[in-house]
Amino acid sequence: MRAPESKIKRNFQSPKVVFQPDAAQGLQSGFDQLVNIIRPTLGPLPHTVANEQIAGRTRLPELLDSGGTIARRIIQIADRDQDVGLMYLRHVLWKLQESEGDGTATAAVMFQSIFNLGRRYIVAGGNAMVLRSHLETGMRHILNALDAQVTELHGKHKLSGLARTICYDTDLAKMLGEIFDIIGAYGRLEVRKGSGRELIREYVEGMYWDQGLRSRGMANANHGLRANLENAAVLISDLNIESPEDLLPLLNLCIQNNIKQVLLVSLSLSEKAMGILLTKANQEKVHVAAVKTPGLDIHVQRGALEDLAILTGGRALLRVTDDKLANVKLEDLGRARRVWADTHAFGIIGGRSQPRTLREHIARLRRTFRSSDDAADRKRVLERLGKLIGGSATLYLGGLSPTDIEARVELANRTANAMRGAMREGVVPGGGLALLNCRESLRDCLRQTTDTDQRAAYSILLSALELPFRTIVTNAGCAAGNMLAEIEQAGSDCGFDVLARRVVDMREAGIYDSAAVLKGAVRSAIAGAALALTTDAIIHRKNPPEGIQT
Repeated sequence: MRAPESKIKRNFQSPKVVFQPDAAQGLQSGFDQLVNIIRPTLGPLPHTVANEQIAGRTRLPELLDSGGTIARRIIQIADRDQDVGLMYLRHVLWKLQESEGDGTATAAVMFQSIFNLGRRYIVAGGNAMVLRSHLETGMRHILNALDAQVTELHGKHKLSGLARTICYDTDLAKMLGEIFDIIGAYGRLEVRKGSGRELIREYVEGMYWDQGLRSRGMANANHGLRANLENAAVLISDLNIESPEDLLPLLNLCIQNNIKQVLLVSLSLSEKAMGILLTKANQEKVHVAAVKTPGLDIHVQRGALEDLAILTGGRALLRVTDDKLANVKLEDLGRARRVWADTHAFGIIGGRSQPRTLREHIARLRRTFRSSDDAADRKRVLERLGKLIGGSATLYLGGLSPTDIEARVELANRTANAMRGAMREGVVPGGGLALLNCRESLRDCLRQTTDTDQRAAYSILLSALELPFRTIVTNAGCAAGNMLAEIEQAGSDCGFDVLARRVVDMREAGIYDSAAVLKGAVRSAIAGAALALTTDAIIHRKNPPEGIQT
């Protein structure tokens, strides 16, 4: 989504400072353009947005229904002031998508309402900084009200219901409900493109890493290129093994202690060193399956080595501490009930870890996951947790066409991320009802204050809390005002099921939202809009680099 190149170059050619009221008008117009594109995607009966691919008319357009993905596809628009506003909101929504996996459409409509009403109040003489402070206070009241509605979700059928409210794909939701019931919130899930139209899932016992056997000669299974080791020792390292003599201390140690099978993890293994492991005489004494240290960068490698050491009760031999194979001791070796390795990966089943050490390590990683704001760091920690906890699954997605399969893979990943948050932090009534239930807390605050700015902030937030419900109902082709009046008479647990076209108890109907996603949407919308309301000027620089993304 990009304006004609010639028009962009004319508008983006000179430095400029834009003051009020032009700055606010430009920001507001940019916000409105993005939100108006995303708004139709909210709800179980969403409209889609067609995005022309970069290759042009030779490729079919993308059909998108994810607010975060739609925002990410927009690189620039022609008007400079509007572009700043659109890029600001684009960043807010994409950060929400990365951290929570969903909630971008909810955040977008709330953001627009808060900014537009807040701007109207400021133009009438209100103080932007004071209003921002009260908006953030109101946000804390809303988050507390959401916390009061949280319940835990367990069982395959309830998890499938949650997935269905996120992705609106019944078959995919049923499969994801089963998978997460087995692997848990932190389990490892790989979503891959399948063939045909079917959805296929596979479960892997134990923990595995994406590094396979260094040689086919190390396979010992009756069928396939696979090594199966029983009651195996595990040498864990990031060492470079160059000479056959480097391996002799390890082989001698194993022979002396009657260890028949070994998994050798190292950063590199020369052909000469590998040769000594592949000789028939040595394999009869000690069968060694060698694999590469997992990970492409040093941080991933160190994390994998730490996890392997804790899982197997061994010690990682590291180059940074000047460890050598010549000094290896029996207590350095990890142990596992079963080890397997094929040409693509290796796995540990029944590692002989110290239970208390493993529990403390998992708890430490969970704290790191919750405290991190970096999406890449969270993904790495989540993968480590999935291996340590031991639940692993692969989901192969088919479809009617390659485009359909790609869209389904993206949808499955987005749904999985949102489900993880729901399983960690619980769920709230869906369909916009949880936000409507937060209004009573703000009404109490409104009744207790006579401060003009504070009353304005709470009134703005009350209007914003209704917008997600109104948008969902409107997108379904119903009258939002009538439905709002009907559910207010029905009770706090009752909402509008747009698929059934009737008012129902949302918990009994299994219509939920992830509490983590909804709280993330509220924080992004209110904090983002409050900050934008205090922006007094826009500074444009001269000739940004070609293809810059703000």
